[in-house]
Amino acid sequence: MCGIVGYIGKRDVAPLLLEGLQRLEYRGYDSAGLVITGKPAAGKAATLKMVKAKGRVRELEARVPKRFAGTTGIAHTRWATHGAPSDENAHPHMDPTGKVAVVHNGIIDNASELRVKLTADGVEFLSETDTEVLTHLIARSQGPTLEEKVRQALQLIDGTYGIAVMHADFADRIVVARNGSPVVLGIGEKEMFVASDVAALVSHTRQVVTLDDGEMATLKADDFRTYTTEGSRTSATPTTVEWEAESYDMGGHDTYMHKEISEQADAVDRVLRGRIDDRFSTVRLGGLNLDAREARGVRRIKILGCGTSYHAGLIGAQLIEELARIPADAEPASEFRYRNPVVDPDTLYVAVSQSGETYDVLAAVQELKRKGARVLGVVNVVGSAIARETDGGVYVHAGPEVCVVSTKCFTNTVVSFALLALHLGRIRDLSVADGKRIIDGLRRLPAQIAEILATEDAIAKLAGEYAQASSMMFIGRVRGYPVALEASLKLKEISYIHAEAYPASELKHGPLALIEPALPTVAIVPDDDLLEKNRAALEEIKARSGPILAVAHQPQEKADHTIVVPKNETELDAILMGIPLQLLAYHTALALGRDIDKPRNLAKSVTVE
Repeated sequence: MCGIVGYIGKRDVAPLLLEGLQRLEYRGYDSAGLVITGKPAAGKAATLKMVKAKGRVRELEARVPKRFAGTTGIAHTRWATHGAPSDENAHPHMDPTGKVAVVHNGIIDNASELRVKLTADGVEFLSETDTEVLTHLIARSQGPTLEEKVRQALQLIDGTYGIAVMHADFADRIVVARNGSPVVLGIGEKEMFVASDVAALVSHTRQVVTLDDGEMATLKADDFRTYTTEGSRTSATPTTVEWEAESYDMGGHDTYMHKEISEQADAVDRVLRGRIDDRFSTVRLGGLNLDAREARGVRRIKILGCGTSYHAGLIGAQLIEELARIPADAEPASEFRYRNPVVDPDTLYVAVSQSGETYDVLAAVQELKRKGARVLGVVNVVGSAIARETDGGVYVHAGPEVCVVSTKCFTNTVVSFALLALHLGRIRDLSVADGKRIIDGLRRLPAQIAEILATEDAIAKLAGEYAQASSMMFIGRVRGYPVALEASLKLKEISYIHAEAYPASELKHGPLALIEPALPTVAIVPDDDLLEKNRAALEEIKARSGPILAVAHQPQEKADHTIVVPKNETELDAILMGIPLQLLAYHTALALGRDIDKPRNLAKSVTVE
């Protein structure tokens, strides 16, 4: 969560920091701040100048004085963990002397204990944050260099962090460190950048270095060096970011969410490109690092993700079972890592994360690796922590996703699971004919997605009719149930309408008590072997006067409204049936005047527990 950006060079730093914060605001937007220093005059010490504001980056920008010159600075946009949003709790945090400034992503687990000790030593705290503890520890360190001061302070810290530190006595550098929260260096011409996400860097450089956990770096205007928190030097080779700065622009749309929904046909085409092998009716996934013999030895597959990634994993598990006939299931990574799971050597684990930095997923990966498990990653960001820590995997190639709620990355993740399932199936018992059938279905997806998106006006009209509901029910069977879960989540996230999702077969085991004229039900009704059973569920709802919106391959007689989607292969239908429900959530939120790209209480890339 939260966003960090920093710069050291010759340019006027405040505009650069504000621009970077705007690009990172999707990571946190309850307060923001920046601190800068210029080159000190001869014979005088440097001074740090800070501005902070509760609210969005625009509130911070309004507070920055017109004359606020400097060439070095760090900045932060916050998603609150310790302390309510306020000017005092906004980052950066400075020590009482005004010499040390810190921005921090993550959570310091032993902050309360350290705060008690520091208070006993006479330290007066100005905020409720855990980060201020780290600021005081650095300021009180007796280390001879800024690097050593930071290193000594970090030895006292338990928890996760991505930090950037400035010190008035060491005005020629910024020191950064990472443990569980991303830190990316941007390498320029006689200037250096740091950020928690490449989104803040690509306007200025595409040469980046991503720090590993337990790694620190010192940035100077003309150089950088990396080393461990124990002080050992490490080698860092810059890589080139594949996305252009324009990829992060809104592209003429009113919101990033609308832009990203509209990009899905192209995104799916991109994830398929170069991967289909018509000769053998399969796909090429070289990044798996899993040969045919090893694949045949897999006896079970466990998929781990959080939120939308978990829902994609549920669909993925069904695809793997259907096409590869390998037992598979999905589980929230946040639960998996705490229940002391049995790690079977014949089980293949798959970690799913849009950012590749989701802390709960990353921690589960690290625990699995410690126990000797084989782990694959399904992520969107090349070079992310999960991509680096896993044994292999699949990049979903959705492109940058800025809106807090995931749409195109969800769709591309499910398509990536279809590719993985087809690959494993053809290694095992899936026939050439079925392989060709699935490939033909995959190739139809982009055009069918475009066909669904062309019905947006009709879906927007429906959203207007359902926007006044105080609660909604979503139901589906087997392949339709994860679609219902994801659609329910989307509606909750951006419209703030309470929504629940159930397997359609579970209605009669309790949820039918809720059905009444004021509770609309969204039903996923694919034209498959469960069609009549799904229609029976509609009968149950209609008998209790519940309004019904069906998502189906043909109009449903018992539904008040039906969104008709094109039919694909039965195994792939779930990919298409979720897309109109993204639009439904979007237009419902729009009708209610919600802040769609930045829903309350949420942030992109959850790098805290």
